[in-house]
Amino acid sequence: MKELNRRWNTSMSASYRISSRTALWIPFSLYAAKMESRSKAKHQNGSVADVLRKINLSARNFTAHQEKTLRALSYCRTSALGGHIDACDECGNMSISYNSCRNRHCPQCQGHKKEEWIRKREADLLPCSYYHLVFTLPEELNGLAIANPTLIYKTLFEAAWATLNQFGKTEGMQLGMIAILHTWGQNLSLHPHLHCIVPGGGIDHHGKWKNKVRTDKYLFSVKALSKVFRAKFAASLKACGIKDADLMDRLFAKNWVVYAKRPFGGPKQVIEYLGRYTHKVAISNHRIKEVTDQQVRFAYKDYRKGGKKKEMTLSNEEFARRFSLHILPKRFVRIRHYGILSSSWKRGKLQALQSDLKIKIPEVTPKTLLNKCRCCKEGNLVTIAVFGQRGPPQDFLFVTQTLSGK
Repeated sequence: MKELNRRWNTSMSASYRISSRTALWIPFSLYAAKMESRSKAKHQNGSVADVLRKINLSARNFTAHQEKTLRALSYCRTSALGGHIDACDECGNMSISYNSCRNRHCPQCQGHKKEEWIRKREADLLPCSYYHLVFTLPEELNGLAIANPTLIYKTLFEAAWATLNQFGKTEGMQLGMIAILHTWGQNLSLHPHLHCIVPGGGIDHHGKWKNKVRTDKYLFSVKALSKVFRAKFAASLKACGIKDADLMDRLFAKNWVVYAKRPFGGPKQVIEYLGRYTHKVAISNHRIKEVTDQQVRFAYKDYRKGGKKKEMTLSNEEFARRFSLHILPKRFVRIRHYGILSSSWKRGKLQALQSDLKIKIPEVTPKTLLNKCRCCKEGNLVTIAVFGQRGPPQDFLFVTQTLSGK
């Protein structure tokens, strides 16, 4: 607030400057405009919300859920969602902030959720190598994914776990898996795939820990995983009533891809790696280079050409259409845990296993939700009032400040 008033008073003519303490009233409409312009300054090239504000969402062919989500993203951190007034518990400085939309598809609202999720996972790690697998659906299924995303994405989770579970049983052990659904490619095309983190070991028939030791760098044969995954996915589709013979022929005529990476060095590297994937959205704001009234230009990597960096320009309407493809169905869970990492195991079995293996569980210190004061850099900001679209109480818009005569 002090910085805002300093800028405000600097912009006023000299005739309005005085060298004593004075009460300065700022109309909320003007204050709102200044705060929103400050928010835009963080993304000087533009943001997803900027693109969505430039089109009429009601006039496009979106579902009710998609339109509601896109509108929430366009309102994020603006006066439309109201805000709150914070005061520093050290210097007493007051500031006004706008509320976020808290939507899981919003590029501005994932930081805190990601940190919280990662802290909880630190208590679940086991002393073994971890493997990263990616199960990808072929483009022949994109039509079904658009028409019935719940069915396709649910089947993707089930087929991936059924595949790994079968391979684990052949080794005489129960595996575990953390699976994270991504539906996008770098150019916002529909590209459903599942990132899976799998510990290199499991529980044998006697309930004891068994390490999976291989001379090569992969958990299982990638070619074998691909064939079993394809068969189980197709069988699940047939069980759900999808019996298109032509589609099945095209699915089995194509080699499916299961990508595998080298094992991680240890639990610490797993935590750092998970942070990249857990709460990603279709496109982050820093990739957007320019937004105009008609089109948007953004950066992407072309992995078909070795990850070469390129730029793409789309109309605002086409950008919104592509972004809407990655809005998940309502209440669909995109991060799931299986086997020895499932919620049922975490109710005692996993802790008992960690105790048998003499694993020292790190104490997770709860992170304070209080933000630091921008003025003194030491105090914590404490919310003292909240307000809706009409703006904060007028009393808080009367600011007392010592103005210099310079």
